[in-house]
Amino acid sequence: MTEPDQVERMLEALLFAAAGPLTLEDMTDRLPVGADAPAALIRLKARYAGRGVELVQVGARWRFSTAADLAFLMTKEREEALRLSRAAQEFLAIIAYHQPVTRAEIDQIRGVQSHAGILETLVKAGLVRMRGRRRSPGRPVTWGTTEHFLAHYGLESLADLPGAAEMKAAGLLDMTVPADFAPPAPESSADLEDPLDEADAPDFSTDFFAPGADPAKG
Repeated sequence: MTEPDQVERMLEALLFAAAGPLTLEDMTDRLPVGADAPAALIRLKARYAGRGVELVQVGARWRFSTAADLAFLMTKEREEALRLSRAAQEFLAIIAYHQPVTRAEIDQIRGVQSHAGILETLVKAGLVRMRGRRRSPGRPVTWGTTEHFLAHYGLESLADLPGAAEMKAAGLLDMTVPADFAPPAPESSADLEDPLDEADAPDFSTDFFAPGADPAKG
């Protein structure tokens, strides 16, 4: 059996070299048979705690990340890598706090007809995804955030989303949000939607808009 310290070193090497966050299954598949990856991850996380780079879990995936208190050093790079319009920020915040949510519900909250380009931008940036179909007439597509969204904003889970009063101060999303915004509980909405079909894919064609809608207003 591989020694615990060696398993820890192997995980450190895998996570350091990985192009993106790794799941426990990803790592276990590459380790020797019998290696205790969960225990090694706990030790590795403790060893990096308080360092400039820390081991964090984002959803079901693990990665090395800049310590939260040093994130300000990376602000310029993050802003240059992803610039979202105010409309896109509003769109993203609504999805984050109300998921699973349909496009019609997003429009209702924003009070304006949405431009397909906004949603397309967020999908291409890897921040939002199609979640399922609402169990209601027409079975509209529901939308939610991705693991990349969590990683981009330094969150381990949706439960770590700040309250409405904290959003602007934290710089997470620069917008005015409705007073009733609260961190979501996606598991409580599972009975409201069905899984996607294999043929489902984001549709950014003109039928994204309601009849007579003006895309330029979104």
